[in-house]
Amino acid sequence: MTRAGRMAWWGGAVAICVGMAAAAPVWADQELALTIRGHRFEPTEVRAKAGSPIVLKVTNADATPEEFESTALNREKLVRGGGTITIRLPALKPGVYEFFGEFNPKTATGRLVIE
Repeated sequence: MTRAGRMAWWGGAVAICVGMAAAAPVWADQELALTIRGHRFEPTEVRAKAGSPIVLKVTNADATPEEFESTALNREKLVRGGGTITIRLPALKPGVYEFFGEFNPKTATGRLVIE
């Protein structure tokens, strides 16, 4: 194959890839924020749309650590006092997903509602 032929082949391959990428649906992550204050989640309920991934940012405004836990979401992660964590979730089906703070389960409760 000549140099010109190789260049034409690569140009066509790139055009096909660009066209495929443009046609693919792009789902932006939904970012939700939670704060732990006084051993409680604020807000106690967050909402997101079904069909796209979710990024949950959890900030602990308390001096003591807390552990974000959810059996429904299959997640468990320590949040140091004064720290912030990021929890990435896949696109979820509509429903209600409960979560709680493992160190203060009676007060640190909340839910993620997927619509």
